[in-house]
Amino acid sequence: MTLPTDDWRLCPRCGARLEHRGDHVGCAACGLVHYPNMGVGAAVVIRNSRGQVLMVQRSPHQFGAGKWCFPCGYVEWNEDLRRAAEREAREEAGVEVVIGEPVYAETNFHQQGKPTIGIWFEATMVDPHATPVAGDDAIAVGWFDLTDPPALAFPTDAALLAKLARA
Repeated sequence: MTLPTDDWRLCPRCGARLEHRGDHVGCAACGLVHYPNMGVGAAVVIRNSRGQVLMVQRSPHQFGAGKWCFPCGYVEWNEDLRRAAEREAREEAGVEVVIGEPVYAETNFHQQGKPTIGIWFEATMVDPHATPVAGDDAIAVGWFDLTDPPALAFPTDAALLAKLARA
């Protein structure tokens, strides 16, 4: 198993040499123990009156550049999961939303050596007549039918679209 800490040599706390202990690293000098954990991402599933879903096209500096996904992003340190989903809708699609129930959760293995946990929430636009606008990590936004999506950045989004189409 390859861990993100495999190339760590020195303790970030005291500078002593780290010991690699299987699934974690430790420092005998100061007692630091670090278990690498997966990042957590939050995404929103916004539907319009025709049942289409809102998706964003990813910018050139991101994984899956030029492909499409639900508005999503990492949950920041000390950030509430639902607030992160709201923030991502605002930042990527320019819309304010009310977060509903989770509709999907999955482990994402699409990026080698950087697995994440994704949680998708049903969301409703505060103003259903608002026009979504591409934000900081998106170059375009669009409404798509569940069964006819554009090229997708993440296999987990494809699985979710198929699940939603069956429901």
